[in-house]
Amino acid sequence: MSREQLLEMNRSLIAHGEAGTLEMTDGVMKVPASSYTDPELFEREKEKIFKRLPLMVAPSCELPEPGDYKAMDIAGVPLLLTRKRDGSVGAFLNMCTHRGNPVVEGTGNATRFTCGYHGWTFKNDGDLVGVASPKDFGPVDKAELCLKQFPVLERAGLIWATLDQNSTLSIEQYLCGYDELLAAFGFEDWILFDQRTLPGPNWKTAYDGYLDFYHLPVLHKDTFGADFFNRANYFAWGPHQRLANPSQFAQRTGSDEQLDLTKMPEDEWPIDALVQGVWTIFPHISIASFYGGGGRGAMISQLFPGENVGESFTTQYYVMEREPENDEQRQGAQDQFNFLEIVVRDEDYTTGKRQHDALMSGQMDHVLFGQNEGGGQAFHGWAAKLTNATDEELVEIFAAENAVAEAAE
Repeated sequence: MSREQLLEMNRSLIAHGEAGTLEMTDGVMKVPASSYTDPELFEREKEKIFKRLPLMVAPSCELPEPGDYKAMDIAGVPLLLTRKRDGSVGAFLNMCTHRGNPVVEGTGNATRFTCGYHGWTFKNDGDLVGVASPKDFGPVDKAELCLKQFPVLERAGLIWATLDQNSTLSIEQYLCGYDELLAAFGFEDWILFDQRTLPGPNWKTAYDGYLDFYHLPVLHKDTFGADFFNRANYFAWGPHQRLANPSQFAQRTGSDEQLDLTKMPEDEWPIDALVQGVWTIFPHISIASFYGGGGRGAMISQLFPGENVGESFTTQYYVMEREPENDEQRQGAQDQFNFLEIVVRDEDYTTGKRQHDALMSGQMDHVLFGQNEGGGQAFHGWAAKLTNATDEELVEIFAAENAVAEAAE
């Protein structure tokens, strides 16, 4: 079914490309400038979106081996991800159940974690196995003092976790079947080539850029080029979106050759064509395909809000279908990754920071999203809707989205 959905989307893109048209919304949308600048709203978004909704916390290839772990902070919540002995992933509150000290920092490989404050020891499946000086400390039930677990799901080579131990919204329901489409990339078998973290502007200012082809030939005229396309059609699964240029052409992996899909049987369309464009996972992930290093690659951008309303940070993961085979390919992959840093850091995020500073002046009541900017319109609609929803309404919203998706199949 997922391949048929991919084919259907590409048929639509080809039809619009041949006709010189694109799908547009019913009108221009106004978004209050305070949506970007209000510190109270920003704090509520962290609570109601980032601490309540499932988040894509790592590509699977970041934790490829049993014992691999990663500690991270998300909106003030310390999270520990581990690859357990059986190959499954665990997501835990990174706080010792004695006094709350984080049990580990950074990344590495370990079967046990010993808290650096008093020496309590936990297995990488969260079990408490050692209390320092147990006779002196007194009797405790170790089974009741394991690391607190968060809901976690590994699917399509990506790992999701919900930073609410009592969440009643299942991660599967939240994805609305989108994970079945993401599986087309084949990330389960990919490798992590490199990663880095960049500072950025307000999280919604930053995320707007991932949902916008309109700016490409203007802001990126010196990198992508002034002749680059600026049109996108949008496809949605709940709040998650794919945007792609309406065209009959696709690039062949590892070359500059443009394939005319109208001159090829559908069963010969390469995977490059089927997953072209930008795939976003609400509220903070962008996935885009690239070709540096002799084969298929992708940059997965993972965006989180910072401490203040005007700050965010983005971890860029450059993942590849296979390890570069020689120094030339490795340099090609590195060159591609370095190029993308320049585009995002020096163009997108530098512009976003200037934009945010200007909005903070309070001299503009609202910003605009045009009929050709459907992705941004949908994103801001979902952000407001989910920020204001109760926990019960959240479950109802995604139950309804899944019902619609199932009826359409």
